Amino acid sequence: MKGLKQTIAVAAVACATGTIFGARSDAVTFDSCGLTAKAALQACQLRAQADSKLAAGKCNNLPDAAARKTCTKKAMADGKAAAQTCKDQDGLRQAVCTRLGPAPYSPVITPANFVGTIDNPFFPLTPGTTFIYESQTKDGFEHVEFAVTHVTRVILGVTCVEVHDTRKLDSVLTEDTRDWFAQDKAGNVWYFGENTTLVEGGLPVNLGGTWTAGVNGAEPGFIMEAHPAIGDLYRQEFLLGGAEDLAEVKSLSEHVTVPYGSFDHCLETEESSPLKPGDIEHKFYASGVGNLLTVDLATNERSELVQITTGN
Repeated sequence: MKGLKQTIAVAAVACATGTIFGARSDAVTFDSCGLTAKAALQACQLRAQADSKLAAGKCNNLPDAAARKTCTKKAMADGKAAAQTCKDQDGLRQAVCTRLGPAPYSPVITPANFVGTIDNPFFPLTPGTTFIYESQTKDGFEHVEFAVTHVTRVILGVTCVEVHDTRKLDSVLTEDTRDWFAQDKAGNVWYFGENTTLVEGGLPVNLGGTWTAGVNGAEPGFIMEAHPAIGDLYRQEFLLGGAEDLAEVKSLSEHVTVPYGSFDHCLETEESSPLKPGDIEHKFYASGVGNLLTVDLATNERSELVQITTGN
C-alpha cells in the first residue's frame, strides 16, 4: 500500500480512478523524465558557453593588456564554474528521475476534486491568519510574515487561497511574494504558483522564481500531503529551469522548540531543488499549527515561528 501511496504522492502516473492525475499512453516506453533532464542540461551548457564567450568578448574590448588578461582569465573561470553547475544540476535531476520514474509529470487537475477550505492539520491556511518567523542570518536579522489573505485566484479552474509572504532584513523589505494554494478532497494541499519580487532600495529588481500552473508548461505540485509517510518524495512545483522544488518526508516524530512553543510528533521534510545544488532546507510542522521551523543545512540558520496573529 505504501508503494501505491507514494506513487500517487509524487504525481508521476495516473491513479486508478483517473480523477486527479493523468499520464501518456506511451509512458511505459517514453522516458519523459530522462529526456527532459537531458534537454535542460543541453540548454544550461549552451547558456553557460554563450555567457562565457560574451564575457570574453567584453574583455577583448579593454585597451589595457594587463586588464584584458585578468578579465579573460576570470571569464574562463566563470565559464568553467557555470559548466560545472550544469553538471551538478543534471546529476540531481537524474537522481529524481531514478526515484520518480520515467513518466511525464503532468497532473490532471479537476476543479470538482477541490474544496473551498485548507484545513490540512500540518498546513492550515485560515484567511486572516499571519505566521511570523524570525532568524539571525549572516546578512542580518530576518523577519518573515506569511499572511493568509481573503483574496482568491482561479488557476486551472481551481479557486486558490492567496498568501502574502514578505521578508525583511534589518527592517528593510527584500522580498514580496504572492503564493496560491488549494486543497483537494483527499486533504492534499497543492501549490499552484507564486509571484515573487526581489527588492533592493525599495525597487523591484528580480522576478525570478515566478510561475503559475498552466502557464508556459508550469505544473502544480503538493506543498503538503494529506497523509505524510517517511520516504515519500514529491514535486512541490515544476517549471523546467524555473521552479523545480521537491520535498521528502524524513520523520513523523520530531520534538521541536521555537519561541512560539514546544511540540511533539512533528513532521520533518527535506526540501531541495536541482536548480540550486547544495541548497537544502529541513522544515518542521506541528499538527494543528503548521510550519514551526526551517533550518538551512548549509548555514545552520534557523527561521523560527515566533507568533501567530488572527483576525486580519
